[in-house]
Amino acid sequence: MTKKSNLKGSLILCTAALLWGVAFAVQDSAAKLVPPFAFNCLRSIVGAAFLFGFMGIKSIKNKDYLPVPKTMNKKLLLTGSMLCGIALAVSTNFQQFGIAAYPDGVPTAARSGFITALYVILVPILSVFVKKRVPIMVWIACLVAVGGFYMLCLFEGVSGFYLADILVLGCTFTFSLHIMIIDKYCDAIGGMRLSAFQFVFAAIISGVLALIFELDIISLANIKSAIPHILYMGIVSSGIAYTLQIVGQKFAEPAIASLSMSLESVFAALAGVVVGDLLEVNEIIGCILVFAAIVLAQIPEFFKRKDT
Repeated sequence: MTKKSNLKGSLILCTAALLWGVAFAVQDSAAKLVPPFAFNCLRSIVGAAFLFGFMGIKSIKNKDYLPVPKTMNKKLLLTGSMLCGIALAVSTNFQQFGIAAYPDGVPTAARSGFITALYVILVPILSVFVKKRVPIMVWIACLVAVGGFYMLCLFEGVSGFYLADILVLGCTFTFSLHIMIIDKYCDAIGGMRLSAFQFVFAAIISGVLALIFELDIISLANIKSAIPHILYMGIVSSGIAYTLQIVGQKFAEPAIASLSMSLESVFAALAGVVVGDLLEVNEIIGCILVFAAIVLAQIPEFFKRKDT
């Protein structure tokens, strides 16, 4: 993969990270209105509807927007979309339950954003198991990122960890798998198509769980109040950002992609400040370290020889 491709992918993924970062503050507000399974079902429905509608629009010069690869077949589409949908449903529900569980006074957006971004460490490790080479500088960047997470979550010791932290931590494992699955199926299926169909499966899974566990606590009045949150999460965070993730990963190696997307933690902290969360000095240092890790991971690309 060329230097130009990795940089292009990083820019796309950083845009997705910005949209996701703001989403943490939106999710925090929505958690007070709609239970997690129902909320993730609704956001996935909106995300799928948005993408299927967008795919129905023809682009300029009578060409399909992001056309389906010629090698794509229905079986591959079903398998890839289902695996992505399962990983996405598990990840978003772990995350939403964690966000809802944070006690008052905790900077929820920043904290959950940084813990979620721990997939920056897991993806390179998983890449090794599928025989992908990870540059030494990326490993160094991961260590710098760990320092950032430490300053945010463990600065006052292990006793500072909440149950909510553990729940959010659970989503880092499945988000890591989600990234790897996308890397496997994206080229054969097509980024936007894969994104749209994964939301269908994610909506079905979350919807069934909502009917089983949340039917008695779902309030139509609260859902109505949460419509702006659902629309943002469905259209912007789900429909647009996850598609940017899938498209961006076509141009960047998984380890580089995960580091770029971990910027969502920095944007989450900034969004939290806007809505009233206060950051301590150690938390600010953590943000700086994560940003430094992103930059550090890109250094090897600037010194590679241009492909002929």
